Amino acid sequence: MTGFLRRIAWNLRHRWRRVFALLVLGGGVAAPLLTGVWWTLPLVWFFGLCVALPVFHTLTKPLPDAGDATGDADAEPVDPALDALRERYARGEIGDDEFERRLDRLLETENAETGDGVRSAGDDVADRVRDGIRREIERVRE
Repeated sequence: MTGFLRRIAWNLRHRWRRVFALLVLGGGVAAPLLTGVWWTLPLVWFFGLCVALPVFHTLTKPLPDAGDATGDADAEPVDPALDALRERYARGEIGDDEFERRLDRLLETENAETGDGVRSAGDDVADRVRDGIRREIERVRE
């Protein structure tokens, strides 16, 4: 039973918008039955989904870190090994081939640590990282 309660707690914490929307829909259907007035259904739905849900979402949205100079809240966490590799490449200590080889090795070990042995799910992340690094390489070359 603890697994069931833990699952409910997780869903309420991480998927509260869906739970709130279902409660509003159910409340809208129950409102005319309880009050006897038909127009309470669209009234509850409108205020619940168009007023309360956006307000609650805005109030619970996480704030960006105060130390983040870029202000980009969607940025991926910083990897110190990747930063060191970028710095060595920028200083000219390693060449393009060596950079690509070490980057591939770094991404393979990252996939092994997260349990992505197949690399099907990790391909998107790896491709995004490679694209970002290639853009950085082009920017450094200019």
